[in-house]
Amino acid sequence: MSQPQNNQNSDLHLIRHSAEHVLTQAMQRLFPNQFLMAMGPATDDGFYFDFEPINDFKISEEDFPKIEAEMAKIVKENLPIIRKEISLDEAKKLFAANPYKMEWLNSIQDRLDSTPGGGEVITIYSTGDQFVDLCAGPHLRYTKQIKAFKLLSIAGAYWHGDEKNKMLTRIYGTAFDSKEALEEYLHNIEEAIKRDHRVLGQKLKLFTISKLIGAGLPLMQPKGMIIRSEIEDYLWQLHKNKGYSRVWTPHLAKEELYITSGHAEKFGDNLFRVQGKEEKFFLKPMNCPHHMQIFADNQFSYRDMPIRYFEPATVYRDEKSGELSGLTRVRAITQDDGHLFCRISQLEEEISTIVSIIKDFYTTFGMISDYWVRLSIRGPKGKYLGSDEVWEKAEGALKLISEKNQLPFEIGIDEAAFYGPKLDFMFKDSLKREWQLATIQCDFNLPERFDLSFVNENGEKERPVVIHRAISGSLERFMGVMIENFGGAFPTWLSPVQVKVIPITDDQAEYAKKIEQSLIENDIRVELDDKSETMQNKIRTAAGDKIPYMIILGGREAENNTISVRQRDGQDLGTMTLSKFIDDIKTEIVKKSLNLIK
Repeated sequence: MSQPQNNQNSDLHLIRHSAEHVLTQAMQRLFPNQFLMAMGPATDDGFYFDFEPINDFKISEEDFPKIEAEMAKIVKENLPIIRKEISLDEAKKLFAANPYKMEWLNSIQDRLDSTPGGGEVITIYSTGDQFVDLCAGPHLRYTKQIKAFKLLSIAGAYWHGDEKNKMLTRIYGTAFDSKEALEEYLHNIEEAIKRDHRVLGQKLKLFTISKLIGAGLPLMQPKGMIIRSEIEDYLWQLHKNKGYSRVWTPHLAKEELYITSGHAEKFGDNLFRVQGKEEKFFLKPMNCPHHMQIFADNQFSYRDMPIRYFEPATVYRDEKSGELSGLTRVRAITQDDGHLFCRISQLEEEISTIVSIIKDFYTTFGMISDYWVRLSIRGPKGKYLGSDEVWEKAEGALKLISEKNQLPFEIGIDEAAFYGPKLDFMFKDSLKREWQLATIQCDFNLPERFDLSFVNENGEKERPVVIHRAISGSLERFMGVMIENFGGAFPTWLSPVQVKVIPITDDQAEYAKKIEQSLIENDIRVELDDKSETMQNKIRTAAGDKIPYMIILGGREAENNTISVRQRDGQDLGTMTLSKFIDDIKTEIVKKSLNLIK
């Protein structure tokens, strides 16, 4: 028997993979011969274990305390987690009664048969002498090294994620290297439930999902449209002085456009098809082929390059209904799209400018402190347009630019767009959840497909390079992320209502209307609450609506021509003149400050 494996590190992957084995062992102790093990990997957030119940075995989250107690016993026993290499025949004998393990082993057999002379190491891991599983590892050395774990939920899952296969039972859990880290994670889960953008979106009347219109096709309420417009206006503010021109393109095009671009083949059944009286159309799945046509209808020379187009435009993809969710997964996707047509020699400067825009944008939203970038390149499989030479040139250019801009990047194999490599920017929200938002994509292929060119200094036609870039990713998804990031308590510049005016009694009604009008004249979004309710109820309603500021007006304020200001978190800013408040809040709005007035 081999010795326990050497633990090179105690990172979360090792902890979580080991915790999954302990979960499986605990269940075997508690429920012997009542289920078949399927699989159980570590994930970015924790781990899960899939199994097939047998003999009418059923399990629910009510069983979690009992299972966790058994897991704690196994951890306390400090059992060694031992790795052992065995032959394929030995493995088949060991797991002969388990069809899921046998499927993996048979796939290994098939690979060995197709590559004579090849070899493949088969490993098992045992926890002491009590539990064994077919697994590639790695794991911790002893069970006691698992410091903190928690079972989270239970769900159904198809084997291999294929709905044609048997439905299995899946238990989700997580594990961390300390109880403090686990408690923070569990706290964030609770916060995520409170901040769910679908719930807040309904409560704050930001957007609507109508069954008559269809899933994945959200409608912006007036307040939601204010947020969307503020984000869109800010995006244009970041671009308008950097050589970009705004364009507009229609929502559909003839199918020939997307056959030429390759999108028809790439997106296949995800395309919405429209039959006209004489011609066939697609609702556009991407904006780039349209922008190619705008470029093609001009006669540019090298002196004009780069050409930069900007268009926040909606594209459409027929996503599966079960995958749709609020604003973060939709069928109508409004990309803050931009396409730059440039020379290869201009790539570095143009992409560096885009990187600076991305940094400015996410700094404003407080998400810049812990980001990283995935340099997405081709993998060995997948449908990619273009020659190896073109891809190597594009991938090399993006890598060099990432290094020169000192981006915290990692290589993502098989993550590229079908027409070229890309830089995907990964940002964390206030709950430390990671989101892929901004992207920069380098494309040598579509200019070739559309035969685009400009005249160079030698009077010859030269093929441009296209840079695809989106800063927010999509306005819908970014709004969903922002609703949850701020928990609906948006910074003042983004808040649909920035000030609520609250007269204490009807005697202050006229004064309240004057205050309201002054705020309107200063482009401050304001609502007057003159309902016949108590002041405390009005304050509670305004705080529940997450309005940044409340102006409280009583007899003293009306008499002295002053206002009393309170923030949504309950902080009392005291009495001041209206002009001072207007100066302070306008400064806060112009600066797009994350914090309210001190």
